[in-house]
Amino acid sequence: MSLAGLSLRGVSADICRTCLSRKSTPAAARLPRLFLGVGKSRLASPSLLPRVRNFSFSYTSRNTASTTTTTTGSIPGGKPSSPLGALANTFARNSQSLKASAKARPFFPDISSRTVGYWLLGSAGLVFGIVVLGGLTRLTESGLSITEWKPITGTLPPLNAADWESNFARYRNSPEYRILNPNMTLDEYKFIYYMEWTHRLLGRIIGVSFVLPAIYFVAQGRVSKRMAVRLAGISGLIGLQGVIGWWMVKSGLKDDLFSEPGAHPRVSQYRLTAHLGAAFAVYTAMLWNGLSILRGNRLLSPDPKAALTEFHTLSNPALKPFRRLVAAISIMVFITAMSGGLVAGLDAGLIYNEFPKMGTGYIPPLTELMDPLYSRHPERADLWWRNVLENPTTVQFDHRCLAISTFSLITAVFAYSRLNPAVAKGLTVNGKKGIMRVMHLAILQMLLGIGTLVHMVPTHLAATHQAGSLALLTGAIVLGSRVWLPRAAARIARRRLEMAAAAVGGKRRS
Repeated sequence: MSLAGLSLRGVSADICRTCLSRKSTPAAARLPRLFLGVGKSRLASPSLLPRVRNFSFSYTSRNTASTTTTTTGSIPGGKPSSPLGALANTFARNSQSLKASAKARPFFPDISSRTVGYWLLGSAGLVFGIVVLGGLTRLTESGLSITEWKPITGTLPPLNAADWESNFARYRNSPEYRILNPNMTLDEYKFIYYMEWTHRLLGRIIGVSFVLPAIYFVAQGRVSKRMAVRLAGISGLIGLQGVIGWWMVKSGLKDDLFSEPGAHPRVSQYRLTAHLGAAFAVYTAMLWNGLSILRGNRLLSPDPKAALTEFHTLSNPALKPFRRLVAAISIMVFITAMSGGLVAGLDAGLIYNEFPKMGTGYIPPLTELMDPLYSRHPERADLWWRNVLENPTTVQFDHRCLAISTFSLITAVFAYSRLNPAVAKGLTVNGKKGIMRVMHLAILQMLLGIGTLVHMVPTHLAATHQAGSLALLTGAIVLGSRVWLPRAAARIARRRLEMAAAAVGGKRRS
């Protein structure tokens, strides 16, 4: 039996003095060496101190081959006659207690740690930053400057003149250089290279700063079982986002896409929108789960009754339609942002730079909206959907319609929350503040969109407009987290209160 794990704090001082005084006992002579330098141990917990009554201990002397056994009887209130027996009994009882508590304690807690919630919000902030940087990369036409995808070795930029010349030579073979930038110098190339390299580097940082902490939190039992599955899903989505990004860049490096006269080298608007949509999905998942964790911890600590109180407050039937409207706002904002991705991919913001009219009327001519030029089917069966997705005029018109519809929906929901007496009374203070912020963000985003259009898409306004779409989605998600029913927190609160009541009942019976 090894006694190295024991601490003086877990053993009676009387036992220690008795042990150290018995120099004639071989095992006792070794005790000082066992106790010296031993740090704190879980076995030293006061709750695990033994209640010694009957015990026995066996040891084998180094000088003899015989085994000596010492047994004591019941000594109520007195010192044990065998301190080594007390130590053995302490070790056995503590080991059994630790094993029993380890089996009783589940690996996954019922609610994730508050630290995990803050980490998720920080990760969402990084994703917000890379979305803005990605918009700047596209607006400065820097996305095609790096013609290779090297997830590991591409972390470092060119470090010498030879490396720069090698990268510049590969770029000179791309359609973008031959058609748009035939007179570009090496210094000009370095600017667009660093824009794209920084964008990719931030993507790598997001991946590492999410996956490694996620593994750590799961291994340490800091997240619930459901949250562990969600973290795995977000990690997979981050990896998929990197693949989609390179898939998008490859579409701008193919010569056959720009063989027609007047063709402008750009990435596929479909792949650009998929890349943007994946970024929005990652951001939404991080933000929603981070807010959920913090909300659950707030409601369950220090008194779990707060979770049941808020659940009862938000269970008001008048708030059910309001929650559905908040979900509709989030969906409409997302769809409108994706239509903006099509606008960016086709440079559709460079036509019809007036508002609210498009040319001489509010609606362009039907022949321009449904141009047969974009149909590839002999019978023009694809006329409708190809114009919707590939005709710059139609794409801009659709984006205008979606933006106006989203703004109108938000305005209507804001008025509903104020003018409907049942909803106004049932909403919490945080809920009322949330819908007010969404209304303000919608006004700001509408003004940014109009300003970007009428000024022919300047870089600073266009980048701010793209960031505004994600900010508006953020406001809708935060509002949703405040008015959504905290079902998981309510279940945990009920279970904790039932366990507390059962423990009090057991004490009274005893």
